Amino acid sequence: MSTRTRSRLTAVLAVLITALVGSPVAAAAPPVLGPEPVRVMPLGDSITGSPGCWRALLWRDLQDSGHTDVDFVGTRAPQGCGFPHDGDHEGHGGALVTEVARQHLLPSWLAATDPDIVLMHFGTNDVWSARSTEDVLDAYDVLLDQMRAANPRIRLIVAQILPMDAPNCPECAQRVVDLNAAVPAWAAERSTPGSPVLVADHWTGFDTDLHTYDGVHPNAEGDRRMADTWYAALTPLL
Repeated sequence: MSTRTRSRLTAVLAVLITALVGSPVAAAAPPVLGPEPVRVMPLGDSITGSPGCWRALLWRDLQDSGHTDVDFVGTRAPQGCGFPHDGDHEGHGGALVTEVARQHLLPSWLAATDPDIVLMHFGTNDVWSARSTEDVLDAYDVLLDQMRAANPRIRLIVAQILPMDAPNCPECAQRVVDLNAAVPAWAAERSTPGSPVLVADHWTGFDTDLHTYDGVHPNAEGDRRMADTWYAALTPLL
């Protein structure tokens, strides 16, 4: 059989196959997809979630600076902060990080949201409840292990938490100092190249008289400072 004859037969067979099953090239073409958004979970207590307007400011700052591929995630519903924003979060008012660890609450939140990055400001209620720095760091260990079990390449930004000036807890101010002093070493020891642990310093320069409305929770100026601190820590990971 000549080459030309074989070519003609091949062409005829291709037409017949296309008529029967459709174009094989068209059927195999994959859909065109854009890049997956970076899923960021704000995790903590009422400072994160009630209403946690630093999250709204942070999201708007990210959008305004071109980081439009960020998706805030969490099982908690958004709360109003005066302008539209991606308000999903994992801020649980009154929660203790030691209790979240003891009750193994985080794995179900992770399974529902699949974050790439976690912004964790957690420990204020533990300080209030006289939980030791060691107990809080042990809880951080539990949560970090659970994060890595869900996503081995997860990135954690852990906060040195806001200062406290609470009349009903005169010991809280020093407990915050003790916890925050231990956080950088904890983060450095737990960080790995594949799953880095970074620190966001929300303590230095934060004035409870100027930046909170009750000595504990941020006011509008405090929210602005928190958003700026998170932005500086988060954007290098984007």
